[in-house]
Amino acid sequence: MFAVSLALYLDQHVPKAIRRGLRAKQVDVLSAFEDGTSEWDDDLLLDRVQQVGRVLFTQDEDFLVIANQRQMRGIPFAGILFARQLGISIQQAIRDLEMIAKVCDPSDFANRVEFLPYQ
Repeated sequence: MFAVSLALYLDQHVPKAIRRGLRAKQVDVLSAFEDGTSEWDDDLLLDRVQQVGRVLFTQDEDFLVIANQRQMRGIPFAGILFARQLGISIQQAIRDLEMIAKVCDPSDFANRVEFLPYQ
């Protein structure tokens, strides 16, 4: 049993080391590979993330465009945590995501994009 209030969903662009590091810190994480969605269109994947009640962590900039379109059209999504691939180390991603998962509620991210790393 995980002692967190926020469950994360990692898309296929997130390094496995981040998933392993988060699990070592007792963060509830599901990856697209584990869920069988790694080949899905990004729009469908964002729907899936909402369906399973998680917040998406991604390093794929395409999700920024999709999130913007959904915000403009009033189409709900569970929320996105975004970090540029060269803009964050694996250790910093683990630290930031662990903190978010342990202190935030899913409703804090509904229909929002939050950028990492935190400074």
